[in-house]
Amino acid sequence: MVIRNERINRRRQVVIIMAPELLILLGAAVILQADLLPDKKFLLLPPVNFTIKAVNLAQVLLRWEPNPDQEQSNIQLGYHVKINAPQEEDYETRNTERNLITILHKGFSASVRTVPWNDHSLQASSWVSAELKAPIGSPGTEIVNLTCTTNTKADNYTHLRPYQVSLHCTWLVGKDAPDDTQYFLYYRYRSWIEECQEYSKDVLQRNVACWFPRTFINSKGRDYLAVYVNGSSKGAAIKPFDQLFALHAIDRVNSPANVTAEIKGTCLSIHWEKPVSAFPSHCFDYEVKIYNAKKGYFQTEKMTTNTLITIIDDVSKYYIQVRAAVSPVCRATGLWSEWSRPIYVGGTS
Repeated sequence: MVIRNERINRRRQVVIIMAPELLILLGAAVILQADLLPDKKFLLLPPVNFTIKAVNLAQVLLRWEPNPDQEQSNIQLGYHVKINAPQEEDYETRNTERNLITILHKGFSASVRTVPWNDHSLQASSWVSAELKAPIGSPGTEIVNLTCTTNTKADNYTHLRPYQVSLHCTWLVGKDAPDDTQYFLYYRYRSWIEECQEYSKDVLQRNVACWFPRTFINSKGRDYLAVYVNGSSKGAAIKPFDQLFALHAIDRVNSPANVTAEIKGTCLSIHWEKPVSAFPSHCFDYEVKIYNAKKGYFQTEKMTTNTLITIIDDVSKYYIQVRAAVSPVCRATGLWSEWSRPIYVGGTS
C-alpha cells in the first residue's frame, strides 16, 4: 500500500509540474491563431481631394489621393469608382486618376471609395463625391437632332495621307431659341479640335449645317468623334450641346466602282472594284441586286468577293446595282454605301 501511494503521488507531481508548461503552450497556440485572423477593427478611410476637371471637349479627368490618415498594413488598397451622371457606370481600379470621354452638356458627377483589393472580408470606406454642373443656358435654346456622317475620298496631292475624310453635320434650331440665334460647331478627334468654316443656313440665316471638306479624322477610325455646338443671341443665353459619335457608325462608305456586267448564253457575269477606301479589298462585304424586268422581281446576292456569276433567263433585260459595307472582320458593323448606278444588260423588256 505504501509503494502504491508513492507511485500515485509521483504521477500527481508529474501532472502538476507539466500543467504550467502545457498551459503556456496552449496560450501560445491561442495567440498564434489570433494573429492569423484578420483584424476586424481595421477601417478603410475614404480618398481625399477628389476632383473632376473638364480637360477638353467631351473629356474629363477624375483624380483623387489616398487618405493620409489611413492606417498602414499589408492589405492592398484599391478604389471603386461610380459614375452617377450623365450615364451610370462603375469600375474598380488601383490607379488614382482616369480620363473619360463623355458628354458634358448635362453635367457630370461621380463618387469614389476605398476598397480592399485582395481581402473581401473588410468593409469598403464611405463614398466621396464631386460634380461638374451643367453649363448655363436657357432651356430649349440648344440644338436638337444633331446628325453627322463622314466620307473618304482619294487625295492625289499627298503620299503621306492618300485618303482624306470629310465631315458633314446637320441639326435643328432649339424650339425656344430667339430668331437672332447663331450656332457654332466644333469637332474633336483625339487631340485635334477644329471649328466649322462652311455653314448652311435656314431662312432666318441661322446656321443649321456644317461641312468640313478635309479633317484630321483617320479614314480607318475605330474610336469616337466629339461634336460640340454652342451659340449666341442678344435675347437669351444659348445652351451648348455635345454628342459622341462612334466613327464606324457614321462612316458613309463609297459605292463600289466600275461595275460591269456581261451575258453569255444563260450565264450572267458581274464584276466591280472595291470602293475608294483606306481599307484593303478583303475588308468589304457586298450586296448585288439583280432586277429581272420581264418577270418584275428582284434577286439579291450577298458576296465577299468582287465577282458574281449566276444563271439567268437569256431573253430578259436586267438592271444591276451593287453596294458595299466594311466587313466586321476589319471594323465594327457600320453603314452600307449607296447603291451603285444601275447598269442594263440583256434583251428588251
